[in-house]
Amino acid sequence: MRVLVAGGAGFIGSHLCESLLQSGFDVIAVDNLITGRQENLTDLQKHPRFIFVKHDITKPLQFEADAVFHLASPASPVGYRRYAIETHLVNSIGTLNLLELARRCGARFLFASTSEVYGDPQVHPQPETYHGNVNPIGPRSCYDESKRFGESLTIEFFRSFGVDVRIVRIFNTYGPRTDPQDGRVVPSFIVRALRGEPLVVFGDGRQTRSLCYVSDMVRGIRLALEVDGLAGQVINLGNPDERPVIELAQLILELTGSTASVTFAPPRPDDPVRRCPDITRARQLLGWEPSVSLLEGLQSTISYFVGVLGRVRTAGY
Repeated sequence: MRVLVAGGAGFIGSHLCESLLQSGFDVIAVDNLITGRQENLTDLQKHPRFIFVKHDITKPLQFEADAVFHLASPASPVGYRRYAIETHLVNSIGTLNLLELARRCGARFLFASTSEVYGDPQVHPQPETYHGNVNPIGPRSCYDESKRFGESLTIEFFRSFGVDVRIVRIFNTYGPRTDPQDGRVVPSFIVRALRGEPLVVFGDGRQTRSLCYVSDMVRGIRLALEVDGLAGQVINLGNPDERPVIELAQLILELTGSTASVTFAPPRPDDPVRRCPDITRARQLLGWEPSVSLLEGLQSTISYFVGVLGRVRTAGY
């Protein structure tokens, strides 16, 4: 079975490629590398069933595949603000191109959407039936609205052409291979803690995030595509273990043994106050829920960043 992973050089995409190869699939990873990183694929490129193609999916694709995972998009505020137009295009034109490929090949198709489609939610935790509270012209809208459009286009291919599509809404995910310059809570806090630099908390720190370790996320993404009978389904994937941002900062300082301080800055525009998934549907349809604890996941992620930053030791874990 041949699987195409768009965004295969990204953080989650590279872990997905690795998991698929371990299960015996032939994998084609497609990435234009504007935020994906070639180094994420260093070990995979030695594999006889792996092919990497540098390609922008907003241009036509001529590949053949039995399944398509669409993870191609900048996903951090730093990335999608730097490449705002590209983010709009990859989640619109890029999604169209991949859907047409899936339609032509008779392939299953998974669109990796995001919890950002819920915006700054007024319903908590967020179920798939919640339509969100999104600012359509705000500084995050290039990502929020393009993902909402991508969901709509994906569902139309199911309604109009019978393409077997599935949509997952990914909540905050962390782990090894995150870009140190990603800018999101976990990599930012870890890198600053290891360097002894102040951890910057935007707002008062009481805003919450629910963090899912990457191996759990990959397992959920695969189940969402591989389980039969789920055409047209939308499924939240994330960890309902909700934590205040200030608690995450303090925990990372403790695990790294860092003496860095915590400083506060004004809240970012449209930054959600609470973010936590309702994963009832994932439990019922996929038999999935996260299994990696926050402590275990952070320890693994810190170890990765120690290597990336060239540190020889950290204290506290």
